[in-house]
Amino acid sequence: MKSAIKLATLALFSVALTASPPSVPAFAAGGGSDPPSASPPPPDTRPAPRSSSKSKKKPTKQSSADDAAFRQGYRAAHATIYERNDYAAAIEQLKALGHDDNAGVANLIGYSYRKLGDYKLSQTWYERALKADPNHVLTWQYYGLWQIEQGNRDQASYHLSRIAAICGTGCEEYRSLAAALEKPPGTGLVY
Repeated sequence: MKSAIKLATLALFSVALTASPPSVPAFAAGGGSDPPSASPPPPDTRPAPRSSSKSKKKPTKQSSADDAAFRQGYRAAHATIYERNDYAAAIEQLKALGHDDNAGVANLIGYSYRKLGDYKLSQTWYERALKADPNHVLTWQYYGLWQIEQGNRDQASYHLSRIAAICGTGCEEYRSLAAALEKPPGTGLVY
C-alpha cells in the first residue's frame, strides 16, 4: 500500500511539473542585422533514466538551483556580448557554464568567435549548435551571415530557406538574413 501511495504521489508530482509553464525569463527582440534576441535556452527537461533496482536514487544531473545558475550565467554572457561587445570574455563565460552541447550556448560561442574574426572556430561552434538542435533558428541566421562574410551566398540562401521552413518569412531571423543577402557582394557591411 505504501508503495502505491508513493507511486501515485510521484506520478502527480511528475504531471504537475510537466503541466506547469517554464519559468524562463523572456528577452525582448532587437532590430538590426544581428539582433540580440538570443533568449536563454531552456533548461534540460529530459527525464532522468529509470532504474529497476530499489537502491537509493542518484541525484539528477541538474537541480533547480543549477538551472537558475545556468540561466543567470547565460544572461550575463548575453549582456557581455550584446551590451559590452566583449566577445572573448563572453566565450569564457559561456564555456564556464558547462553546457557546450546546448544549441543556444554553442551558437553564442560561434557568434563571438565570428565577431573576433576566427571564422574556423566560429564554423565549428555553429555546426555544434545545429547538431544539438537542427531547428535552432538563430544559429541558421548567424551561420548564414557567416556564409555571406565568407562569400558563400548560395550557402547563405540555403540557410535562409531553412529559416523559412522553421519559422516562416515573417520572423526577424528571416528578415535579417534576407536583407543581408539583398546587399551587393563586397559592400563591407558588418553583420
